[in-house]
Amino acid sequence: MRTETAIRRMTSDDIEEVLMIEEACFKDPWSKEAFESEMSGLNPCVYFVAVNQGKICGYMGIWHILDEGHVTNVAVHPDFRGQGIGRMLVETTVSDGISKGLNAFTLEVRKSNDTAQELYKKCGFESVGIRKRYYADNEDALIMWRRI
Repeated sequence: MRTETAIRRMTSDDIEEVLMIEEACFKDPWSKEAFESEMSGLNPCVYFVAVNQGKICGYMGIWHILDEGHVTNVAVHPDFRGQGIGRMLVETTVSDGISKGLNAFTLEVRKSNDTAQELYKKCGFESVGIRKRYYADNEDALIMWRRI
């Protein structure tokens, strides 16, 4: 039986659970200090978490820069993939940004990450370029935009 997943704003109390997802999903995960900085209120960012049966199973962050949103991270724990949680996070984050006056959204995604690219395309993002050797391991990133 599939259980309900809810999306809510992330708080600093969520950092430990988010770190576990970060480490399960990325070759070069963000540090606790990086997330603490994001949650400090000093940065123009918003983070959402997906919660299933009381556990955080995904998260997404975005920086608000003037009238644009720059996606920082999107991750869904491997045990929860394929349930539409990534799409829920993207749609919630974009809708929230639009309500705050953002009219364009951008992100970078690994050139090899076909699954994430498909998610972003389904959510209205288009590939517009490449950032050469963007990642620490020198993999290229696709630059994607969604304009409202």
